[in-house]
Parts: sequence; C-alpha cells; structure tokens
Amino acid sequence: SQETISPLKLAHFVLRAKHFEVTRNWYVEFLGAHVVFENAMLSFLTFDEEHHRLAIVNLPDSEEQKPGQQGLDHVAFTHRSLADLLATYRRLERGGVTPYWCINHGPTTSMYYRDPEGNQVEFQADNFEKVEDLQAWFSSDAFAANPLGVTFDPEKLVERFERGDPIEELLR
Repeated sequence: SQETISPLKLAHFVLRAKHFEVTRNWYVEFLGAHVVFENAMLSFLTFDEEHHRLAIVNLPDSEEQKPGQQGLDHVAFTHRSLADLLATYRRLERGGVTPYWCINHGPTTSMYYRDPEGNQVEFQADNFEKVEDLQAWFSSDAFAANPLGVTFDPEKLVERFERGDPIEELLR
C-alpha cells in the first residue's frame, strides 16, 4: 500500500454570494484583506502570502441561505495570540461587527461571527503553546465531560486583559 501524502496547507475557500459587494467589503474589513482581482463575476481576496485565501462568486439571483441546512458549518482563522484576537474584536466592534457566540473550547478561545450571507466565521487563538499540552487536554476527564467548552462575555475578557490579568487565568 502507498503512503498517504497529506496536503501542505488549506489554500482558500470560495463563497457564492447573493450580496456580492456587501460580502466582499465585509471580508475586506473582517480579515484585513485586499482584493487581488475582481470583475463583475468574482473577487479574489488575500491577507497574507497566498495568492488568494477567499474567492467570492457573484450570484445575485440565487436563493437566500436557509439556516440549519446541510453543508459547510463554518470557516475558522487563527490569530497569533489572545492579544491579537482581542484587538481584532475591538476593531470589528467599533465598526458594528460583533460576534454572536464566544466560547473557550479548551484548545482555543473562539469568537463566531456571521457574514452578510449568513455564513459562520470563527476567529480563534490557541490556548496551548505545546502540542503535548493540547494532547493531554484532549485526553483529560474535563474535555470528555465538556468537549464543547465554556461561553464567555468578550467585553469582560477584554477588560480583564487590559487590566493586566495573567493570560493563564484568562484562558482558564
């Protein structure tokens, strides 16, 4: 049998949008992205070294997305640190974009948003620096008892962070 060769990385995702310009503008602001190519049919965006991380296809005559249908649940982006996640929360909140669900999953501290098309997008920060510590958490009774995590108020977390509470306590 041949050895399986896994992909190097996740390159991009593509969204079909009824509200093309509004959705493109939302992702430009949300991700701090820029448009690398656009025409009337589609837009390519990136925020890093990848030629595009997101493509948006313009489908103005498509049906509105119905919540709870099968398909992709959400896309997640990892921030470098809890500080970066909280700074991004503040930046988006000043623009009127707020998460609908904030949860410490154990492995990550996560904030979930909805884009203008109703797609769910997660911003997260890793809670463990070492893979061994993360694996120990996955093997723990605490994770087995609650694999989803604990919700939190982002305003209170930002206040505690700005007050200088230790990161270990904020991630607990």
